[in-house]
Amino acid sequence: MTEAEKCNSDGHTLLNGKALQDVLRAQGETWSQLVAERCPHLFAAVPLFISPLQLQQMRDGIAAVERVVKLPGWSVASHPALTSQGGENHATGVFYGFDFHLNADGAKLIEINTNAGGAFLNALLLSSQRATPLPGEALAEADLEQGFLDMFRNEWRQARGALPLKTVAIVDEHPEAQYLYPEFLLVQAMFERAGITAYIVDPAELQSRADGLYCKGLRVDLIYNRLTDFDLQQHPMLREADGAGSVVLTPNPEHYARYADKRNLARLTDGEGLRALGVSEADITTLLLVIPHTFVVRPAQQQTLWENRKSLFFKPNFGYGSRGA
Repeated sequence: MTEAEKCNSDGHTLLNGKALQDVLRAQGETWSQLVAERCPHLFAAVPLFISPLQLQQMRDGIAAVERVVKLPGWSVASHPALTSQGGENHATGVFYGFDFHLNADGAKLIEINTNAGGAFLNALLLSSQRATPLPGEALAEADLEQGFLDMFRNEWRQARGALPLKTVAIVDEHPEAQYLYPEFLLVQAMFERAGITAYIVDPAELQSRADGLYCKGLRVDLIYNRLTDFDLQQHPMLREADGAGSVVLTPNPEHYARYADKRNLARLTDGEGLRALGVSEADITTLLLVIPHTFVVRPAQQQTLWENRKSLFFKPNFGYGSRGA
């Protein structure tokens, strides 16, 4: 048993709940009350420990994925329509989530998310526990908020160069009703501390004009896209603005197609297909080790899949969570 497994089996290793509550209350009474009411079970009471081997497997797997999705044939083969929009000129995206599950064989990548939430909330959690004596070594950066802000500024710089970033819209449907609305408020506060005007809005609150998208009379420079309509089929105004380059949209449909379309997991575990793309043997070995074998379900497989359903895990091609099942 590894040291990480021993720590995970020890129910006496707890987070400092008081320190966490102090940090949450420091964000303001109204905000902390919203968290208590909206998401009372947001934070676990116990930490999860990973071994050095699992950490290395995660790093190796992510690095291999990053190399593969940058190959010219990757996006052309998966989503030619999106690639033809000029996706190579897009910013690179923010807050990608690589979802690993741990088992006896190590860390297994089961999903890639280009629209992951929770980073700002986790930053508060981590800051509250820095003085708590926990086993192992903490790897988080000392100033996560600065790292987050730099990431958005990098998105802007890749698309607009040295022009100043003035106005950001944090966009989701009915944002105040969203489970992670408290996090939207943290994002807004971060931008405002940096001197950037930030609005939290429903897509319907945006107006399209000849020179771009507007919100409350101001032209929007960058949209932090929290929508789960990943290809923006239900939001043509945003899709058109992204395609025309009149707003910096992050993440955008090209990011989703390149990384997060769940059918990509089948391509990432297809050794022969990867070789045809020019993927190195080392990366193929890593991907086949880290990602469970995945295949696209076909109607002809119905009987076999039903008979083996208890040993399989099904994911929808599109959508997320129960909405896509």
